[in-house]
Amino acid sequence: MIAQLRQRLLATPVDAAITLICLYIVWRISVPLVHWLLLDATWQGTSRDDCKGSGACWVFVKMRFSQFMYGQYPVPERWRVDIVGALWVAVTLALSWRGLPQRRGATVAAAVLLPPVGIVLLHGGWGTGLKLVETREWGGLMLTLFLTVYAGLIAIPLGVLLALGRQSRLPLVRFASVVFIEFWRGVPIITVIFLASLLLPLIMPTGFDVDRLARAVIGLAFVIAAYMAEAVRGGLQALPEGQAEAAQALGLGYWRIQRMIVLPQALRIALPAMTNEFIALFKNTTLVLIVSIFDLLGIAQAALADPAWVGMNMEAYVFAGAIYWFACFGLSQWSRQRERRLQVAHGR
Repeated sequence: MIAQLRQRLLATPVDAAITLICLYIVWRISVPLVHWLLLDATWQGTSRDDCKGSGACWVFVKMRFSQFMYGQYPVPERWRVDIVGALWVAVTLALSWRGLPQRRGATVAAAVLLPPVGIVLLHGGWGTGLKLVETREWGGLMLTLFLTVYAGLIAIPLGVLLALGRQSRLPLVRFASVVFIEFWRGVPIITVIFLASLLLPLIMPTGFDVDRLARAVIGLAFVIAAYMAEAVRGGLQALPEGQAEAAQALGLGYWRIQRMIVLPQALRIALPAMTNEFIALFKNTTLVLIVSIFDLLGIAQAALADPAWVGMNMEAYVFAGAIYWFACFGLSQWSRQRERRLQVAHGR
């Protein structure tokens, strides 16, 4: 172990100098940061007056924690958010179990049933006996995850269809796919969200309205779908054409060839790029603040407007940034693990 470190870090005088300089920079940054984050921080208290030290005032985060998680969602109804979160986690873990009986059927059933169940539980009303909670009361981390999951559920299948359409032999299908992809890739996401919230109500028929949150979800989904389509197209182009031609010679139809032969391999190749786009979607949810939808970052900024906590900018942004980082890091690690598992399954 010591010999390997010496070989990697101190093999030559130049390597040794670079190593020492890097260690010095890390020490100069990490020591004050650890003192501010942990050693000199204030952890106990109920108000800003309790924060007397020179470190972070984590009392602010503690007092605002429920708001960071749920936004303005009514306190007596927050059990519904917890149930939806627990359902998604339980279903995800169950589908990740490779020994699950009828795994493919269970995946399809979950994809069909779980999204509407989540919306009904969170929104209520519609004769369900649950109290109606308007989407303007949603916020915090729950809203960030809602935007990410539901926009992703639209973007991924739409991106796959667009990728297939862009390689279609039918000119009209190929032209429509190219126009959709190039248009949504060329428009800034913040513009899409802004126009979806302000322009869409003007062109809808009288008496027909689309919820503001639904507009944001659709806008995000269309943009990410365009990027997903290019990622999947890269996977499709990496496959030799002979496979599809051989399957066609055996009498398989187009959709069976795509479902059984082409897409499983293409999606495996495109998985890193698709994960990257999903991470970008998770971070881009912060842009909905422009239309007064308060996700995690929006709630953090709104909490800073409270006169009792003015000046807690560092604490708010560090806390929100840590959540985003851990979520993105978890997604990247899941993607790498999934890649290794698929490589082993295909003998690579």
